[in-house]
Amino acid sequence: MSNPVPLELQAKITDWRQRAAEGTLTLDEMKQAIIHLRAGRLSALTAAGEAARTRKKAIIAIPSADDMLADLEGL
Repeated sequence: MSNPVPLELQAKITDWRQRAAEGTLTLDEMKQAIIHLRAGRLSALTAAGEAARTRKKAIIAIPSADDMLADLEGL
């Protein structure tokens, strides 16, 4: 399971959302928000890639149905 979002970042996100809704969010704050949010998405992408590699390894270890049927025919 991924790490939860730190409380400090949660507070910043809440503040950014509120200020964006009010129309008082500056361009620099928007850039900061994007950097922080993309960093989280990149971490999720990395974790998903690792999980996919693990699944591929598991799939390789499982024999195909055709191979299993061929083994049964040989009995």
